[in-house]
Parts: sequence; C-alpha cells; structure tokens
Amino acid sequence: MSGHSKWSTIKRKKGAADAKRGKIFTKIIKEIIIAAREGGGEPDTNARLRLAIQNAKGANMPKENIERAIKKAVGADAETFIETTFEGYAPGGIAVFIDCLTDNNNRTVASVRAAFNKYGGNLGTNGSLSFLFDRKGIFTIKNEGFSPEDLELEMIDAGSEDFEIEGERITITCAIEDFGNVNRKLNELGIEPEEARLERIPNDTKTLDLETAKKVLRFIEIVEDDDDIQNVYHNLEMTDELEEELAKD
Repeated sequence: MSGHSKWSTIKRKKGAADAKRGKIFTKIIKEIIIAAREGGGEPDTNARLRLAIQNAKGANMPKENIERAIKKAVGADAETFIETTFEGYAPGGIAVFIDCLTDNNNRTVASVRAAFNKYGGNLGTNGSLSFLFDRKGIFTIKNEGFSPEDLELEMIDAGSEDFEIEGERITITCAIEDFGNVNRKLNELGIEPEEARLERIPNDTKTLDLETAKKVLRFIEIVEDDDDIQNVYHNLEMTDELEEELAKD
C-alpha cells in the first residue's frame, strides 16, 4: 500500500471521532456553501456542488443538512468564505500544503502561524512548495457488489493511474484531467463513491525517525482540527513502523 493510502486509512479511522465533534460535517458544509454560492444551487449544472453533495452523502450527512447548506449559500444572508492556502515545513523538513475555507482570514493566518511556531516548523510563501505535489483525483469506494478485476479494467479505460484494494475499500487515483471521466464511468456502472476529491499527492516522500515523525503527525492533527482548515497534505513517508505505532493510540 502506498504512503498516501496508509495516511488516508489512518485519517478515516480517526475520522470517526472527528465526526462525533462535527468536524467532518463542518468542512463539508463549507464546501457545499462555497460551491453553491459560486455556481448556483442546482447540482445538475454545478459540478463542484455535485461533488460536494456526493461527498456529503458518503459521510452519511442527513439530506436536510445538505439542503439547508445550499439554501444558506444562495439566500440573502449567505456566508462569505475565502479560499486560501498555506505552505511550509513541519518538523524534520516535511513539506506541508494546507487548504482553507475561512470567513476570517486574519484569524486563520494567526492560528496556522501559531501551530508552525509551536512545533518548530517554518511557514513559507505561497507557491514555494507547490512543485512538490501533484494534483490528482482520488476516489474511495466500497469493495462490494462487483468484480474488482473487471472494475480495474474499466477504470484503466477511463484514465485511472492507480487502483489499490485495501480490505473493504478500493482507492482509485487518476490525473486531474481524467477526474470527470472516472467519475462518469463509476456513475455508469452504478457505483457511488464514498469520497471523490482532488488531492495534492507528494511526488516524493521523506522518511523520519519515529519520534520526529510522531511530532509531525501531532502538528498535522492540530492544524486539521481547526474548523477553517479543509485539507492538509504532506510528504512524510508512512513507514510500517510508524503505522504500527499509530495503531496503538
């Protein structure tokens, strides 16, 4: 399993606890709001909104929550969110790329800067680390009701670059240009992804000693726990030793 998939698995496991605190729903609702505000409240004509709704369903968000978020976005009292990013280095020289949706940029800047300072990282300038990450489409689906071998062939035809089976889940990776093709093919096959998203995948990873790696992950968790943060990407290599250590927590 790739380092990226290992990290995704770890995030899914801890995501159950996050959901209880409303963290996952908060992030998805923000994405729905900004998608509807920018492209309108009709998912049939708004690809970004359609994707956000798809992810909301994958997270088992109630239908009324989704509808409420759309109405909130297109109403007269619609909230205004700013999309912004941060780039920098975590402990051990690990590259970190942060995506945010915030209604108060000063608050978000202060929070992110404080996290970097607390854990001995360095906040850089925008664009300084983007070359270390490639934008990829990532689909997560349940491994049930179909032949994985046949599905893999269908996904290759649609443009997938990687097809990983991990127990009850399958992760499909594709180039950003093929995101729509893969999504349409899954729809044609009657397969609804648990998640369909664009991610920044590191083109190279870095291995650290166990203690430094755990410090990096504590830093990442602190940043992710901020309601203004949508996604945190990094190039830390998820070694077997690190994965075993995290499983104890």
